[in-house]
Amino acid sequence: MCTQYTPCTLCPRNCGTDRLGGKTGYCGETAALRIAAASIHRGEEPPLIGSGGSGTIFISGCNLGCRFCQNYQISQEGMGKPLSREAFARLCLVLQQQGVENINLVTGSHAVPALATGIQQARSQGLSIPVLWNSSAYELPATLSIMESVLDVYLPDLKTLDTALGARFFNAPDYPEHAEKAILWMLEKRRLRFNGAQRLVSGVIIRHLVLPDYLESTKRVLQWFAEKAQGRALLSVMMQYTPVRGATQGNPRPGRLDRYVHTQEYEQVLAWLDTFAITEGFYQELVPDTGWLPDFSRVQPFSSELSRAIWHWKAGYGAIADP
Repeated sequence: MCTQYTPCTLCPRNCGTDRLGGKTGYCGETAALRIAAASIHRGEEPPLIGSGGSGTIFISGCNLGCRFCQNYQISQEGMGKPLSREAFARLCLVLQQQGVENINLVTGSHAVPALATGIQQARSQGLSIPVLWNSSAYELPATLSIMESVLDVYLPDLKTLDTALGARFFNAPDYPEHAEKAILWMLEKRRLRFNGAQRLVSGVIIRHLVLPDYLESTKRVLQWFAEKAQGRALLSVMMQYTPVRGATQGNPRPGRLDRYVHTQEYEQVLAWLDTFAITEGFYQELVPDTGWLPDFSRVQPFSSELSRAIWHWKAGYGAIADP
């Protein structure tokens, strides 16, 4: 087991917790790898879902503290079940058997050593599809290097480059500094490459969620992408911000984040994409809705149109026939 678990130095929090000894770090986790759900997911970017969907594995715990986290049940409330390295490897192989295009590791920055060994074992047993690293980007290049040999595609957020917003909404004033360093490291490690079916098999997609009332933060991110990542990565601009539990707590107006993105804000973001000549990537249509929000207390956390459950922390493989 990686000695970085004790004292824990895996992420920028550098909390120093003895996670190997069973104590929980800032992320809410010990050294045990806990998983909340695994599914065939069709809500990712087109080059990631193809015809088979993305094999998403949702990892419990998180080293950020986003007030509007859609996955707060697993990132902040502890839902999940410990899996051994062998059980995790089997889960990856079951997803591959179900025909997914890739293995999509969601929010695993605090669990890098366990995930690295689990993917290595799955590879040794026949895992052959790409592996995605779906993260907040609040991580350290030294820790990412532990995973580098087993990852194919990086899918980091770039939430903000504003330290005040980092402190206010993500409980991390140093988020911009560390996210920029992590993403630049990712860009050096992976170049964009597609297979014959136009599935992304290598590279970086940088995601940014537009926040209502905070468009200047989005403008800075778009400018950063144009200057630092254009031609080296794809950009995915997400308009799906939805007020959830905790989004408005302790946030006096203005900017309480208690509403959807307005049409005028949406149009302004599209205009900035033109201004910065960003043409390679994706942006969501503005469709205010809560139907896509997950509930990880259910065996099928997402709507059946968006996802098909394969494994759940309560039911195991009960959502499908025993593989």
